[in-house]
Amino acid sequence: MTDNRGRVHTSANLIYSVGTQVVSLKQVQGIDGRAAHPAGAVGVVVKAPADRAHAYRVRFPDGFEAAIHHDQLVQLAAFKEGSLADPTHVLATRGLFDRVIYRCVVGSRAYGLASDDSDTDRRGIYLAPAELHWSLYGVPEQLESDATQEAYWELQKFLVLALKANPNVLECLYTPIVETATPLAHELLDMRDRFLSRLVYQTYNGYVMSQFKRMEAYLRNHGEIKRKHAMHLIRLLLSGIHVLRDRVVTVDVGEHRDALLAVRTNEMPWEEVEGWRRRLHAEFDRAYESTTLPERPDYESANALLVKARRLATNEGLP
Repeated sequence: MTDNRGRVHTSANLIYSVGTQVVSLKQVQGIDGRAAHPAGAVGVVVKAPADRAHAYRVRFPDGFEAAIHHDQLVQLAAFKEGSLADPTHVLATRGLFDRVIYRCVVGSRAYGLASDDSDTDRRGIYLAPAELHWSLYGVPEQLESDATQEAYWELQKFLVLALKANPNVLECLYTPIVETATPLAHELLDMRDRFLSRLVYQTYNGYVMSQFKRMEAYLRNHGEIKRKHAMHLIRLLLSGIHVLRDRVVTVDVGEHRDALLAVRTNEMPWEEVEGWRRRLHAEFDRAYESTTLPERPDYESANALLVKARRLATNEGLP
């Protein structure tokens, strides 16, 4: 599979399909025990195993076939890219987690819906050094750590998502729990209202409608519903209405805590949840009709901040 830059990416469980051109990483032995092909020889997969515990059947240009295991093969496209196909070893040495300019807490603790055993979800932004941006390897759009429940967007990715009214990103800008913010991050927070526009209506509303439709189908087929997901969809509608009416993203929904938790714990019958959702959609429509938010966000201000950040990234310290 290739991304939009043409790079080859592989998953831990990938099995090369029949017809895939591969490079042997070991010397290929003939029937007589002599070398039939050197390491680096190109062949084609003619029979693929069901899993990585078994060998492939690979045919070489002279018609000779050999059984070769996955760890002794690599896709030809990936082989030609060299370390570009797997830049993680390069990125790991760059200390990108040390380049975080903004760190905040989102999720149930920021929403006012936490219990004693709730996780602490941290999100934010990192600014990669300029030389890595200029390098062949580029930078990852997101850094993640499952162990610590952390995820950080690269600045440009974060700004683009914010301009598109992505709920998760907008909540990062408005969460009441901010743990780290450099001067550049404070500049971003000072202009956060410029990311708010009428796009909130389409983004929030469309997502909730599509997700509820999926949940209803799941309910019909399996007789159950993902209540926690339903709770957060209702929360998203409440937040979207508030954005359109008050021009600010409400992250803490503590005033609706009891009702929202009743959705999650199944104390509120599904018919009531559906009724609440429909009323909120109607309220969302009315808020959209009367909102004073602009049609589109302020792209120019976001772009100016990004250009400034790119220039500052040439310095060793974080701006």
